[in-house]
Amino acid sequence: MDKTRVLTTGEAAKYCGVNFRTVIRWIERGRLKAYKLPGRGDHRIQVDDFVDFLQSNDMPVPEELRPLPASNKVLVVEDQLEMASAMRRVLRRAGYDVEVAADGFAAGLMLAQHQPSVVTLDIKMPGMDGYEVLKTMREQAVYKETKVLVVSAETAAGMQKALEFGANDILSKPFDNNELLDKVAALISAPTTANAAMV
Repeated sequence: MDKTRVLTTGEAAKYCGVNFRTVIRWIERGRLKAYKLPGRGDHRIQVDDFVDFLQSNDMPVPEELRPLPASNKVLVVEDQLEMASAMRRVLRRAGYDVEVAADGFAAGLMLAQHQPSVVTLDIKMPGMDGYEVLKTMREQAVYKETKVLVVSAETAAGMQKALEFGANDILSKPFDNNELLDKVAALISAPTTANAAMV
């Protein structure tokens, strides 16, 4: 399912087996995140917010709303154009479906559109840095188990901090291309709960 689409209160109600007015009450009480359409006042609920709500209330998540199974999709989050292009080239040659985001904000959009199995993430970026991207991902149920490989010239302490923020693995710049490919392949084939303790 396309995670960028939204649900009406009626659709959310059907998934939960309740009246749509119950969903509106959840929204009004702040239990379920939603926004109002300008001029109309109708509520719309983003799919990832709805999944968060279901999981936090121990309700089953419908199959079509669950994150897609592991794929060969990789999102490279890197603000240095030359480095991003080189990583994309290496990964594409190895058969991965690769997209690039130049900063943390673009990464948020690309996560929803591309739905990668692995994100390679630089730490030092303008605006929203890698730590903020990691924190945001791990707070959203739909991205909680997306594998993250931090690829950065950060210090050892900075890399350790990335692991504490929920990164699954780290790779220091400069790196060998084969090392990048090995780490990405290992993350894609790893069980989704392998690093649950870190997250």
